[in-house]
Amino acid sequence: MGETVEKRYRVDGMDCAGCAAKIDTAVRRMPGVEDVSVSVTAGAMTVRHNGNSDLVAIERKVTSLGYSVSQLVGRSPAETPPTSHAHHHHVHTDHDHADHEPAGKKATDALEGLHGHDAPMAGPWWQSKEGRLTILSGAALVVAYAIGHLVPAIAPYAFNVAMLVGLVPIARRAVVAAFAGTPFSIEMLMTIAAVGAVVIDAGEEAAAVVFLFLVGELLEGVAAGKARASIQSLTTLVPKRAFLEEGGTTREVPAESLSVGSTILVRPGDRVAADGTVLSGESAIDEAPVTGESTPVRKGEGDMVFAGTVNGDAALRVKVTAAAADNTIARVVRLVEEAQESKAPTERFIDRFSRYYTPGVVVAAALVAILPPLLAGGAWDEWIYKGLAILLIGCPCALVISTPAAIAASLSSGARRGLLLKGGAVLETLGKVTAVALDKTGTLTEGKPQVTDVIAFGKDEAEVLKYAAALETGSSHPLALAILARATAAGVTLPAATDAKALGGKGITGAVAGQPVFFGSPKAAGERIPLSSDQTTRISALNDDGKTVSVLIVGDTLAGAIAMRDEPRDDAKSGLEELTEAGVKIVMLTGDNHRTAEAIGRQLGIEVRAELMPEDKQRIVNELKRDGLIVAKVGDGINDAPALATADVGIAMGGGTDVALETADAAILHGRVSDIAAMIALSKRTMRNIVENITIALGLKAVFLVTTIAGITGLWPAILADTGATVLVTINALRLLKPVE
Repeated sequence: MGETVEKRYRVDGMDCAGCAAKIDTAVRRMPGVEDVSVSVTAGAMTVRHNGNSDLVAIERKVTSLGYSVSQLVGRSPAETPPTSHAHHHHVHTDHDHADHEPAGKKATDALEGLHGHDAPMAGPWWQSKEGRLTILSGAALVVAYAIGHLVPAIAPYAFNVAMLVGLVPIARRAVVAAFAGTPFSIEMLMTIAAVGAVVIDAGEEAAAVVFLFLVGELLEGVAAGKARASIQSLTTLVPKRAFLEEGGTTREVPAESLSVGSTILVRPGDRVAADGTVLSGESAIDEAPVTGESTPVRKGEGDMVFAGTVNGDAALRVKVTAAAADNTIARVVRLVEEAQESKAPTERFIDRFSRYYTPGVVVAAALVAILPPLLAGGAWDEWIYKGLAILLIGCPCALVISTPAAIAASLSSGARRGLLLKGGAVLETLGKVTAVALDKTGTLTEGKPQVTDVIAFGKDEAEVLKYAAALETGSSHPLALAILARATAAGVTLPAATDAKALGGKGITGAVAGQPVFFGSPKAAGERIPLSSDQTTRISALNDDGKTVSVLIVGDTLAGAIAMRDEPRDDAKSGLEELTEAGVKIVMLTGDNHRTAEAIGRQLGIEVRAELMPEDKQRIVNELKRDGLIVAKVGDGINDAPALATADVGIAMGGGTDVALETADAAILHGRVSDIAAMIALSKRTMRNIVENITIALGLKAVFLVTTIAGITGLWPAILADTGATVLVTINALRLLKPVE
């Protein structure tokens, strides 16, 4: 079998990028494996192999490193929302629901934990394996102190025993990792330092350092769990139960069992259980949980509703359009988790850096321990002690996690506001964007025409609207819908229309309240009743504004006209201003005619390029790139696919979210123009955060390195410099989860 097969696994117990690197190195060395990507934040691993790899051996290898691993059937970790064990982020696929309890239980038992956080803190921390080990190690330390005071003679032995309580599991993991291709793991550095400390009679410190190390690990696990929980919390929005309508009766079923095409009943106040379209009923839906849109949206027959949104004031019958695994939220979670597995350039650089950095530290520590006593006659004990401290300071944990922690937090924070970014690289590029090219229809505008003017010629405005709307009743043409919407808003009661028929390309005729009525293009109307020059002037002025004008004739009177246009979104102007303030060049690219495009461009104050074919849009994006600009292209994903792909970052927005989610690098789920600026700002905040993180990690190490060699600090502060830095870096990254105001 020569073909490449992909297999996804859930891996529990990873809490920093060091873990991911160990697993990656070990699995990559297995026969038949072509590629591995491990995401700490998603707790997932994807293995690509040539079809004849021994999967059982791969699983065993990961388990021997101290993690628990389970195969994911289906496409992704978000396949089914986490069950009530949401925290044990063992997200089960349908196939293992039956052995749910044992699976979770086995996971915890299998975990000897390499950095081993059994699923970031399933339940309270003291019940986790690491928690118990930390408590045990601390207790042993206290006992050793007590014995040391009572019987000073055996104090050193007591401390050595206390140290071994914590060190044995650490040393075991160090050895396994070394055989699996990671000789310089933090566990290994820790083991050498502790054993070395015992040799030079610093047993008391060795025991304390092991205990501090375990505490640090525990804190890291808690922090890692926080970042992961924030994105998983999205899946908990979808209700577990739904009311299924079948054969005239309604019964309650698990939401996961709903199939596409079935009908569900959503009561007022309930969360919608699946993505679907409204069959009957009309209600205001609060989409804030999913889209962040604060005002409820009116939904009626034929409108789309999303799983996880809250139904307002009336019952709705909804036809399910996506199975649980494919609803919007599941797809968002899936995209974010996949994004976390794709590395950002900074992250790749740091991975490479740490590959040389750790062995370098080991060599430096060895030289510090050996050279001064050999060459300058220093005291062996003192310099070996300093060498051991440097060994602990050198651990690259904080450095390695500095980037992925910030990226994970920022991807989650974006997803919760409806800003989807497909990976670290996209996140890095966005902050550097200097030009944004926007599609017009559906991106800057609503994508459907609205009535802008009602003009009275022979009858007053209310009459014009009444006759036109009556004639258009029942039509689903976009212009007809615009007129009906305007009539509903104005509260006009519509008389009945009879034998309405469309005249291809000219308009529509019929009888309303016994009067023959024609409603159509000015040209066709002019053939029936000539228009005065004043009327013609008014109509062409509206046309110059990019509006479509239809003329109404009632009986033999020229009653009036209605002008329509696809109007800009409410926040288009302010959203574009935010971009300009951020120093970004903006240009509108549209396939629409020059007149309409220019009119909208004037309204929004944006440079316009009109009447473009998809390949023209692509060409313009290329020209902008040639001018040295970093270009983001915003469009609705269907006709913009070539341009989206060419741009440095393709952002999908507007109606075509499905296509867009697949083709673009990023997507804006709620079609707010201001979200483009928000996305760029998020990227800049993240990049700042990463720089802060690297500074914290390297800065703390540098300070302690100097103080150690100068003999001011010893092993205690050394281990704090490492785990302390890791915890600080993670906490700093979690700041990105806070929404910006």
